[in-house]
Amino acid sequence: MSGSQGEGHRGGCLCGAVRYEIAGRLRPALVCHCRMCQQTHGAPAAYTAAQRARVRLEEARGLAWYASSGKARRGFCRECGASLFWEPAGGDYWAVACGTLEPPTGIALAGHIFVASKGDWYEITDALPQFAAGTGGQVPQAPSAV
Repeated sequence: MSGSQGEGHRGGCLCGAVRYEIAGRLRPALVCHCRMCQQTHGAPAAYTAAQRARVRLEEARGLAWYASSGKARRGFCRECGASLFWEPAGGDYWAVACGTLEPPTGIALAGHIFVASKGDWYEITDALPQFAAGTGGQVPQAPSAV
């Protein structure tokens, strides 16, 4: 599997107690600036996504889920603490933390969400679209590579 060729992707946590494989292409990434992502990752977090049916867990001994709200749960490694997934309640997809994917990913950033909640310790300095809250399920197109 090669991330840049679009056939699929592999990834996992820091210690290897969670390993996954995703068939097919991933959507462009969005950087989430919500307070929960800040607390989970220590900073804004970039996520791509895939239909749940395309995600295969190769190793799941460390995978645990935390219901972070009534709207979603977060998948993390109980052994090393890595944050890996975000799943909406009743959803059929998993958002995947981009930093857990093996390079090359072939993924481009498409925008910033929940910027109304962003930390006061940094500025967003790129020209990508910014959304005060979510995108309502619509992901902007990532800019073309130059």
